[in-house]
Amino acid sequence: MRVTCGALFFCLLVAPPARAQVFRVATFNLENYVEEPGANRPLKTIQARAKVCQSILALKPDIIALEEMGSTNALMDLQGALKNAGLDLPFWDHITGADTNIHLAILSRFPIVARHPHTNESFLLEGRRMYVSRGFIEDEIQVNPRFTLALIAAHLKSKLASEIADEQEWREQEAAILRRIVDSRLEADPGQPLVVLGDFNDTKDSRTLKTLLGRGKTALFDLRPVERAGGNAPPDGISWTEHFAKEDVYSRIDYILVNSRLQLHWLDAETYVLNLPDWNQASDHRPLVAGFQASE
Repeated sequence: MRVTCGALFFCLLVAPPARAQVFRVATFNLENYVEEPGANRPLKTIQARAKVCQSILALKPDIIALEEMGSTNALMDLQGALKNAGLDLPFWDHITGADTNIHLAILSRFPIVARHPHTNESFLLEGRRMYVSRGFIEDEIQVNPRFTLALIAAHLKSKLASEIADEQEWREQEAAILRRIVDSRLEADPGQPLVVLGDFNDTKDSRTLKTLLGRGKTALFDLRPVERAGGNAPPDGISWTEHFAKEDVYSRIDYILVNSRLQLHWLDAETYVLNLPDWNQASDHRPLVAGFQASE
């Protein structure tokens, strides 16, 4: 059978579009999800662990970065609890930086196809050699055969004062190292979708965030999720993610940043800060999630 140009044109017009896959990426500071008390970090109660699980289940993430995670045993405990409740995230990563008490971790529904952990990054501050406290996770996650996501997770120096060095300067130095890792990633593959997320412990107008966001072609975009308990977001766009009890301050210090390539796949309607009743039973932070759409 011969196909004419007209018939071929008609076939192109009626050809079905490529299917779109929606996936969600989240971040959550769990506030000491440790299995053994120590270093002024109390053991997380059974009730608090259950609330953490409830919060993550409400997000339905396909990938979640976790800050203030304990050992791999604690991570497996959470992974198992989520699976028993119907959310299976079988792939994981866990790193240990200079801080041996709390760590960074990833749980994912999709395979982690490459790992580039940063656990020994250092800098000079006031003549003293300092190390990035929690290190940085840098992973490549295969959402589907046609879409691989680069993910960098971080937990920068806290707002608590330190006898070693100024906490703000410490955090800014960590941010500068993180930005160099981002630049290296984008230089190696400018077209790869990239998300940078976690607890950056600083507000949007800080030098920390300005350093991370960058400028020009390699600039990152702040998705700025707002509060949602279900349905539509409230009109005032509440976006705080942490309650700092020491000063009784509510701030937005947890972020999901994306490069221009991933921004093209972003779903605003699937992006929010979770607001559950009694949210602070789980942590002093609230989790946030962003939705994306990838062609299959």
